[in-house]
Amino acid sequence: MYQNYFGLQAEPFSIAPDPNYLYLSERHQEALAHLTQGLQGSGGFILLTGEVGTGKTTVSRALLEQLPESTETAFILNPMLNEDELLASLCDEFGIRYQKRSATRKTLTDKLSQFFLKANDEGRQCVVLIDEAQHLRPQVLEQLRLLTNLETHDRKLLRVILIGQPELQDLLRRQELRQLAQRITARYHILPLTEADTQRYIAYRLQVAGANRPLFSAAAARKAHQMTQGIPRLLNLYCDRALLAAYTESSAEVLPRHLQQAHAELNGPADRRSGVKHQSPFWRWAGALILFVASAIGSYSLVRETAPEPDRTTTMQYKAAQELAS
Repeated sequence: MYQNYFGLQAEPFSIAPDPNYLYLSERHQEALAHLTQGLQGSGGFILLTGEVGTGKTTVSRALLEQLPESTETAFILNPMLNEDELLASLCDEFGIRYQKRSATRKTLTDKLSQFFLKANDEGRQCVVLIDEAQHLRPQVLEQLRLLTNLETHDRKLLRVILIGQPELQDLLRRQELRQLAQRITARYHILPLTEADTQRYIAYRLQVAGANRPLFSAAAARKAHQMTQGIPRLLNLYCDRALLAAYTESSAEVLPRHLQQAHAELNGPADRRSGVKHQSPFWRWAGALILFVASAIGSYSLVRETAPEPDRTTTMQYKAAQELAS
């Protein structure tokens, strides 16, 4: 909607992991270098972790773009698999034919092993990338380790790149996965962008999209970093909405108030019809509890005030009866 207004040829802040829009900050360059170096080494596993939205998938796709044509790659996007499903998915990704109805785990493993050996003889390298790897079951990770047992005297025939959130590191510290953890030869944890990198990130994506002038004021770029803490995916969401807000106002550039408007649209901090801020479920529950306790105390006080005094004669008779019974 705002592309023609700002002279853009494409959406600059799409959340799709397009390598063309990959801004290689110093941290992203280090991540890409670690992945590349890991593939050149003799190890079997490479680990890339980072918080949600920090650009892990984009870096991995940029890596795929740099791999030579002789590389055979399998990209697993759905890690919620059991051992048999993983083996079948790898065969599908590598283009290995098998009888789907009658295939056993041994059959699939043998076919993969034959494929890896043939690829090595022909000078080709086999690489598996698994995204969202923190969801992998320990049994599936162990199955992957067994696949990497196939090796020559100087290198593994299969390289596995595990990409996931920080929970993946905790998973790999489990006792039953210690053998796999010892085979990780390269690892890197991506951190969010710094404030300076955030400003360069915004300018770079706008330039790739065709902008011929700055569209974000310096104050707006600082505001974007403050609101997103330098997480690229959040930056994309906020900057896209801010451009739309600026377009709606016919503003020549994005200003801090447009980022504030984007924040309101993405997070819904207030009811626009009433102007009343939404309360979190905790505070609604706490308020209800306070009202309940106050009501209970009031009711108890009312009963104390209105209850009749016990009859003195009846009380004396009751005490006498107790003495006789004892």
